Amino acid sequence: MDAFTREGLILYSKRVKRYYQESRLYQSPRGTADILPEDQDYWFFLEKKIVEITRLYGYERIETPGFEDSSLYTRSTGEYTDIVQKEMYTFEDRGGNTLSLKPEGTPSVCRAYIQHGLQNKPQPVKMYYLASIFRYDRPQAGRMRQHHQFGCEAIGDADPALDAEIIEIAWRLYKEAGLNNLSTQMNSIGCRKCRPSYLEALVGHYSGNENILCSDCKIRLVNNPLRLLDCKQTQCQNLADSAPRNADYLCEECREHLEQVEKYLRLLELPYELNHRLVRGLDYYSRTVFEVQPEDDRAQATIGGGGRYDYLIEELGGKPAPGVGFATGIERIIINMKKQGIEVPPLPSPKVLVAYIGDEAKVQAVRLTSILRKDGISVVNAASGKSLKAQLKQANTLGVSYTVILGDEEVRNGTAVLRNMTNASQETISFNKLLDHLK
Repeated sequence: MDAFTREGLILYSKRVKRYYQESRLYQSPRGTADILPEDQDYWFFLEKKIVEITRLYGYERIETPGFEDSSLYTRSTGEYTDIVQKEMYTFEDRGGNTLSLKPEGTPSVCRAYIQHGLQNKPQPVKMYYLASIFRYDRPQAGRMRQHHQFGCEAIGDADPALDAEIIEIAWRLYKEAGLNNLSTQMNSIGCRKCRPSYLEALVGHYSGNENILCSDCKIRLVNNPLRLLDCKQTQCQNLADSAPRNADYLCEECREHLEQVEKYLRLLELPYELNHRLVRGLDYYSRTVFEVQPEDDRAQATIGGGGRYDYLIEELGGKPAPGVGFATGIERIIINMKKQGIEVPPLPSPKVLVAYIGDEAKVQAVRLTSILRKDGISVVNAASGKSLKAQLKQANTLGVSYTVILGDEEVRNGTAVLRNMTNASQETISFNKLLDHLK
């Protein structure tokens, strides 16, 4: 093949590639999803419940940036956690700063607590958030690369009653969403005082069995032994089941804290069960950790969880302040609601459609819709250029209660035809009386 032919083929292939790039239909990125208008009923329902419930418990809303300094997460979430090592979206901006899209909500809230001097307010400071969360993960149902979380944080008080309150908020949301057959798994992973002796026992239990561990657990054995208990790989399950129980190594203060949390949960009639393997996947937890799971799916479909993080504020450079919180995935709640056949009230649809035939009628229609909206009546104009039959079909599709029909003759006479879409009856009415009639 001579040079001219070779260069010609290269040029041709570039043109073909550019053509397909320019003509392709764009899709949402893998692991993300559009929430279309017809999908909004569940979202609106849950957001409304969240606002109502958090108000009852005295939690105020906080919004933090969608990205933070990457070191905020490596320092708080843990350098050897899956989130930091495998799942963060990290980039360098034009100023040379290393930033990450928010992979979870708690570190940002704690950073804001320190930055804005919230420790000077009456404690505990109670905050909640609704945020987009970004994690590079294998997309599957309820585990998207961009998903949405509701979370609560109570910072500045070590009272075990707050642990129970956080769990109660989670349960209340799930119950008011109509979910049944849920299980709360709870554990205490100790504190700085008692955890080292437990980790020593745990490493001793696994030592000598490295050959049967998965590749991740071989690394965890050295860098993050507590996460060994959380592994879902079959070859690691038996070792985790027979591992020492953390409860046997708790110091007196941690044991008493756990007993108090259990006492308050019983007082609040919140069901739970102790699970010695529950550790959660974040390094900042201490003492109480918990997860809420559908009973038929268990750990494969946790819909929410959290725990206490008494050292996190201090580790981020603030004055020592204990904290406790939880987060739940909105998508996972909706998946479980639909799985259990739970329907929610539909979003309100427009009450009136204004149909028109003729140019003068269109001008009057625009004026009328503005007047109705100012009086709080939801109304839409019919699609332009359509026949009256097509406009009435649009009214049926939208589910409006009434259709106002305007033609040039009605405009000249100062009237309108009001059609009841429920029984198809209609009457001619004075334009001046139309507003009062619709009210």
